[in-house]
Amino acid sequence: MNPSRVFNVLNSHQVSYLLIGGLNFAMNFRPEYLTFDIDLFVQDSPSNLASLNKALITLESSWGPDDISWHAIPDDDGKWLTKQSCFCLVTASGPVDVFRAVQGLENRYIECYDAGNDRQTLDGITYRSLSAPHMLECQLALDEKDRKLDRVRFLREIMEK
Repeated sequence: MNPSRVFNVLNSHQVSYLLIGGLNFAMNFRPEYLTFDIDLFVQDSPSNLASLNKALITLESSWGPDDISWHAIPDDDGKWLTKQSCFCLVTASGPVDVFRAVQGLENRYIECYDAGNDRQTLDGITYRSLSAPHMLECQLALDEKDRKLDRVRFLREIMEK
């Protein structure tokens, strides 16, 4: 998995995105936290989805609604990205999950982006990170059985300080 390459390509295509999920938690708080993909919350607008589509093509992404119809993503200005709210893709830089909507943060992308933080990877690539309060909101919106309780405890602790 190469997050720096993914962020660099997204940035070069001027995609509006936030890093969320396990990698966000690991890169900002707990580097020992193990994750296997890059979760991205993207602004759900036609122009941003078109930019995202170009970036995903550059990243040699593939996707399919099932194993039989898996294929390289189409060059259609991102229209295929409107078919559902979450896409699990395979790229040349590793697995990437793209979310147009995030449980607990529905219709709040701009708020989340404004509250987010610009960070840098170890090799100096800038990415925008979902804030700790919004990370906690995401966890608390999940069914209790699906929550990452260690994350919830940690986020509550750092927010109390």
